[in-house]
Amino acid sequence: MCQLLALSCAEPTDVSFSLTGFAARGGLTDHHVDGWGVAFYEDRACRVFVDEKPAYQSPVAEFLKSYPIKSRNVVAHIRKATQGGARVENCHPFMRELRGQQWVFAHNGDLHALGEHSEPGPYAPVGSTDSEEAFCFIMNRLHAYFATHADADVDDIDALFDVIEQATRTLNPFGIFNFVLSNGKAQFAFCSTRLSYVIRHWPFSSARLVDGDLSVDFAERGTQADRTAVIATTPLTDEVWTTCQPGDLLMFRSGALLRRTHVPVPAEVIARSKYALSELSAIPA
Repeated sequence: MCQLLALSCAEPTDVSFSLTGFAARGGLTDHHVDGWGVAFYEDRACRVFVDEKPAYQSPVAEFLKSYPIKSRNVVAHIRKATQGGARVENCHPFMRELRGQQWVFAHNGDLHALGEHSEPGPYAPVGSTDSEEAFCFIMNRLHAYFATHADADVDDIDALFDVIEQATRTLNPFGIFNFVLSNGKAQFAFCSTRLSYVIRHWPFSSARLVDGDLSVDFAERGTQADRTAVIATTPLTDEVWTTCQPGDLLMFRSGALLRRTHVPVPAEVIARSKYALSELSAIPA
């Protein structure tokens, strides 16, 4: 399965530390070699970088690890293909525009027969992945919400959360559906099988990457105004992370967890994930 990473920050934050550890999972410390990508929000705009090469071999990833990009919201993904080849159009995160906001989405899992139940609307996949199909499904649900609520506020993240919850309930039975989704204002994250998060706040401590020999003392650079939520498939550092339960749908803003609800995950989906993990652990390193 793929690897997910998202950051929600109260202040613009240098993400090179998290990105360095995350990129190592793209073929160096884990078996994910079918492309990667990252999206950085800067005010209203979003920069998206994708590459079909493994992250640990990608010149673009090497550049970004040392480039001082600061952002309040970040979504990143390392791909292990289940549907669709290792091509640029199949690399996450995917991006679409809705009412002047740029939305990005990344998925870890495997959804089946989703195309037979597509949601009507203006959004359609460019590539050949189930992940992009799911993203377009959610975006068409959001588009339909605004079409029927003409005076709805696009910045009402609670209303957006409700629409995303209903879309997640519809998509959940189709398979493993871990995802992160952002509009630059909030981070929405769903745990179908595996997801964890840590919230860093004042007073800060140090952290060491689990995928590399690199540590940072956040107390040396953090202020009382700083707060960062890091969401990942599995913990990136030796900090105390919170393990999400299957069915957790979360909403973060400015580094804080604002909402949580439960969307039941079918037992067969959880069983399929455990089987996939056992198969993966049998692959020689």
